[in-house]
Amino acid sequence: MKFICNKSELSEAISNVSRAVSPKSTIAVLEGIKVKVSPGELELTAYNLEMGIRTKISADTQDSGEFVVSSRLFSEFTRRMPADVITFDVDDNLVINISCSATECSFSAMSANEYPELPKVDSARSFSVKQSILRSMINQTSYAASLNESKPVLTGELFDIENGSFNMVAIDGFRLAIRNESTDCGENYHFVVPKKALSEVSTLIKDDSDEKICTICTNDRHIIFEVNNVFVISRLLEGTFHNYKLSIPSGFKTEVILNKRDFSTCLERCSLIIDEKNKSAIRCEVSGGEMKISCKTGIGRVNDTIPADISGEAVTIGFNNRLILDALRAAEGDKIRVRFNGAMKVIEILPLEGESYIFLVMPIQLKN
Repeated sequence: MKFICNKSELSEAISNVSRAVSPKSTIAVLEGIKVKVSPGELELTAYNLEMGIRTKISADTQDSGEFVVSSRLFSEFTRRMPADVITFDVDDNLVINISCSATECSFSAMSANEYPELPKVDSARSFSVKQSILRSMINQTSYAASLNESKPVLTGELFDIENGSFNMVAIDGFRLAIRNESTDCGENYHFVVPKKALSEVSTLIKDDSDEKICTICTNDRHIIFEVNNVFVISRLLEGTFHNYKLSIPSGFKTEVILNKRDFSTCLERCSLIIDEKNKSAIRCEVSGGEMKISCKTGIGRVNDTIPADISGEAVTIGFNNRLILDALRAAEGDKIRVRFNGAMKVIEILPLEGESYIFLVMPIQLKN
């Protein structure tokens, strides 16, 4: 087999698929990338039995065939070639000979006979979303997905598509993140996607993707995202996801409108005196046009006041510094709304206008 391809195109393709290479596996071929040579193109596949990534690039090819190659060697040799066009020649003993300008290298490949096939997903159940919107939805919710493997379904994110509304939801028992967008999808879909797969999809979406579309196909067990001719295939998580709609407060007693950066900077100062040995809840007092923040540990103390537009009852509440900071970092806009329903009810963070995102955080009971 012989093929000639562009260095930068091949490097990008290797970088994209290598995210699904298994670092350690009892099946040796899963630690590599499967390369399929067909007339006029090269197909690269990586699969760790939970998530797979596949892409194609154009190439000048002679013959057809497939083999598995070390992702590290494939990437490094390609990246370090001195010119833009690289020639690969694979002999009958699966030795890959690489030539580029005056440089020649070689290394061994493996047979692709034992490489498992990627799951097949019928495109009949599919919908589309703008890539920029999908990345925003992932980035604004993934922080709230659970890290506790005791309930695997909560380590992923719920896709809840119903009546023209698309909600992406993550929850870990202490906080809940919801991101909403309208959709043209006429079907109702409810499934849970692993956070890892969504992270890879977000990484593949480029900054100039405002008008580009991501096509999503799913069945009862797997999902495929198509982003710029890169296909990310993942298993879906089984189990019953939390009924998040029951957690959203139906009203509020206190609403605070404040500058997000002021609030974040204040909490970052509090973070300087909080660590694993010196833990403390943040004390928040809302009244009289201002929000007072205080914190005290064995390291030191912080007292701060943030101007705010307050409506409703005065409230004093405690919360975990990191949980609120994570939500603020995910929030869009210069100003936010923070709603309270008393000292021991969930804290709600929303945009200044509308409800494109809703972040909920459980409070902490303060000591007198």
